[in-house]
Amino acid sequence: MIITPRRTQRSLRRLLLKRFAMALATYVMMALVCWFAVFSGLYQGARVTVVWLTVGVFASQLVFLWLFLSGRNLLFRDPSMTEGQLLVALTWLALVLALFDSVRGSILAFYVPILLFGVLKLTPRAFVRCCVFAFFGFAAMMLIEVYRQQLVSLGMAWLQVWVLLVLLVWLSLFSCYVQSMRQRMRQRRFALQANQNTLRGMMRQLEDLAATDELTGLYNRRHFLRLASREVQRMQPGLHHGLALIDLDHFKRINDAHGHAAGDRVLQTFAAIVRACLRDGDIVARYGGEEFVLLLPNTDTDQFLACCERLREAFARAEPVGIEVGPLSLSIGMTLLSADDDLDEALQRADQALYKAKRSGRNRCDASWKYADA
Repeated sequence: MIITPRRTQRSLRRLLLKRFAMALATYVMMALVCWFAVFSGLYQGARVTVVWLTVGVFASQLVFLWLFLSGRNLLFRDPSMTEGQLLVALTWLALVLALFDSVRGSILAFYVPILLFGVLKLTPRAFVRCCVFAFFGFAAMMLIEVYRQQLVSLGMAWLQVWVLLVLLVWLSLFSCYVQSMRQRMRQRRFALQANQNTLRGMMRQLEDLAATDELTGLYNRRHFLRLASREVQRMQPGLHHGLALIDLDHFKRINDAHGHAAGDRVLQTFAAIVRACLRDGDIVARYGGEEFVLLLPNTDTDQFLACCERLREAFARAEPVGIEVGPLSLSIGMTLLSADDDLDEALQRADQALYKAKRSGRNRCDASWKYADA
């Protein structure tokens, strides 16, 4: 699957909307608690104040929803706007605590879900910044009540301050621990990905080694038979593939007279020539010793013969680098494959044609066509 920037942006928007829905659910729970306190007689102020507070809370969330849906959140350094959402939530919570002084101890519990919202997203520094904002917001509210002489119990107020301080310190330490674990897991994931990439590269190298002749760089016999069988199975009726066995003439004489190093250089020279003469999609392999096999998909007798003659002439003109072995030549036995043909039988026909070419004097192409009108 190709991951486009648009697809990535849609995935990010869905994720941010899910997180926004979680934040909105927290606001709904806090509103239900506040209105339960109102209807239970625990709130002594005017109900219209609670109404306007509720409207303000959900209006602020509509602003965040608009930013997410319009895509304007992407203009910020943090598209999730987690820190902004936390600061807004902590501000609303401080106002709620100022109104509901009789149940303040219970409502303090909402600091936990609000701040946990930022544990996985915010850096430790940003999280501590939000905790400091929460503490000083609560402390400022207490100081205002002390100044206005509205505190019911000074001891209870100090207890609430200390409880909040301990809670914020614990959450800050927990956030640092979580971020440290995430960083460690991220490093391990990168290391695992690097190891997987290395392993894939080694597997590809092993596959290449298993499919390639080490000396010539061409396919080996086993891999050729696998590729050729696949090509025969995919053939369309009415089409033909050219199949040829190629033998380098007098190769044993070259080894005996000039050594095996010279013979290896001749084999490498042929491999370079055959790569230059063939099309993309043609398959050539070292069949064994000085013998090679060639498969040309979608060809006919004239095209196939012209290709093999071109290869024979190019090898006859070749001069291996660094050695003098005299004139080079090769013999080729050709046949055609059809969709209903058997690969082993076709190789036998090509081998018979190769034997005929060598018996007729070498340095030539002979054919054993199965189809006289091919």
